[in-house]
Formats: sequence, C-alpha cells, structure tokens
Amino acid sequence: MNGFSLVELMLSLSLGLALSGVMLQGLMAEGQNGARFSRLLRERAAQRRALELIKQDLAQATALSETPEHEQHGCSLAGRTPVLHFSTAAGPITYSVGLPPNAIWRGRVLMRCGPAVDLQGGLSAGAALQNRVVLDGLASQASSWEACGSFVQGQPFRLGEQGSLPFSACLDQSSRLLAVRIELDLVVSLKSQRLTQHALMLAPAVTAKA
Repeated sequence: MNGFSLVELMLSLSLGLALSGVMLQGLMAEGQNGARFSRLLRERAAQRRALELIKQDLAQATALSETPEHEQHGCSLAGRTPVLHFSTAAGPITYSVGLPPNAIWRGRVLMRCGPAVDLQGGLSAGAALQNRVVLDGLASQASSWEACGSFVQGQPFRLGEQGSLPFSACLDQSSRLLAVRIELDLVVSLKSQRLTQHALMLAPAVTAKA
C-alpha cells in the first residue's frame, strides 16, 4: 500500500512549522507597525493641541515677559524651568518644563499655570489659578536650536534661561513673531523616535522686561 514514509512526514511537518513561523512573524511585525503608527498620530495630535493652547493664551495676553525666570509666578514651579510668561486680564500664565508632579506622567512635562480655559477658549477670570500638565514625554535630551532654527527672521533671542530644553521659545521684537518648538521622544517596542513640531505666533504689542 502506497503512503508517506516517516521521513517525508517529518519533512512536511518541519516545512509547515517554518512557514507558520514566518507568517506569524509577519503578522506580529504588522501589528507593531500599526501600534507605532497609532502612537505617532496620537503624539503629534497632542503636540498640536499644546501649541494651539499656547496660541489661544497668547492671543489674550497683554504683555509677554522677556525674562520669565524673574517673574512672580502664580503657582509653585517645583524646580521646573519657566519658558513663557505673559500677563492677561484674567491673570498671569506661565509655561514651564521639568519633572512631572507625580509618577503617572512620562519623563519631563510641559506645565501650564494660569486661569482655567472655558469651552470657547476664553480665560476664566476670578478663579484660582490652575497648575496642569499640558504634555508629557518631552525629549530627555533636546537638540540644539541655533538662531531659532531660522523660523524667525531679524535678530531673535530665546526667552528665559532655557539652555537645551524640549520646549523652547524665541522672540523677534521688531516683528513681534514668537517661534515655539516642542520635542517629544516616542518609544514603541524599545525603538525611539524624535517628534518635533514648530509654530509661529504673534506676541502682544507690549513686551515686559523684568
């Protein structure tokens, strides 16, 4: 009676297992790529929301400080570095970078101390100032930003004693253009990717210098 020998059966089984392994690896890689792309979209959206919040706050500001590190802040910064500080009719607003207030946040954070924001983007006057995390996962080692990356023409200068921070701002007084940069570190499956976004904003007509 014709049939398969034991060697032929073992060979067929080995080939089937090898093919199944290759297909499984392909499916796992596809899943990891999908997860990475999904995280990438979420992180970029979070960066855009942070920049939009800063733009909304700045649109309601009456003065922008050239020296945020010397200003009187409405909240405890807990060692974080102030990068932006401006005055509004509802109260001062400070954006700072540093360690998170608790362990639920990833890495360094961008925090906002200022009046609450309503559903229309307006500032709530009269209420206590809020100190909230705007964005976490900021880059642990920020890249250099010489000459503000040529985003602002003229003679721009960096606001505050920033050094190399993942959240930085540059101002050109003549045009009143403010360039803002945010850098994040995206880590998925032990692979790291740097995400950088910039925005140009118009500073208030009056700039304050401490």
